Formats: sequence, C-alpha cells, structure tokens
Amino acid sequence: MGKIHREKRIVADMIRFYCDKKHPQKKDLCKHCSNLLDYAHKRLENCPYGEKKTSCRRCLTHCYNPDMRMAIKRVMGYGAPRMFFYKPAEWIKHLFS
Repeated sequence: MGKIHREKRIVADMIRFYCDKKHPQKKDLCKHCSNLLDYAHKRLENCPYGEKKTSCRRCLTHCYNPDMRMAIKRVMGYGAPRMFFYKPAEWIKHLFS
C-alpha cells in the first residue's frame, strides 16, 4: 500500500471520528465533513511530492486553502489522540511516518 493511500485512510478515519462526535446524525458524514474529506483526498491525489511526501503539517508547500486548513487542523487535533484507542496500529504508523 502506498503512502498516499495510507494517508487517505487515516484522514478519512479522523474525519469520521470528528463528525461522529461533533455532528451526530444518522447519515455517514455531515455535508461539511463530507466536503472536507473530498477536498483532503483531492489534495493528497495531487500532492506534488507524491509518495515521497512528508506530513502535511511539515510540508513547505501548503496546498490547502486557509479555511480548509483550519478545518483539517481542528479535525486532526480531535481525531489523532483518539486514534490511539480505536486504531492503535494505524496511530503508531502515522506517528512515525
């Protein structure tokens, strides 16, 4: 599995954790979180560094627009610590990648 594919899975998990707790509803994701997930996946697919990318937080080329960047920071701040309890193996891989 490539790095981009793994990053897509991780960001999807974190957005789901966030949406489930912050926007509880019967559907899969709320409209805002669904849009954020689509946006994040498109950005990962078009990453200029491809499989050699670092984490987006450490990247020199920020490709997210400011509003989406703030939204993904909120999601990551909420989702990353919780990943430890729900998906510890993925959390460890994400931490050391």
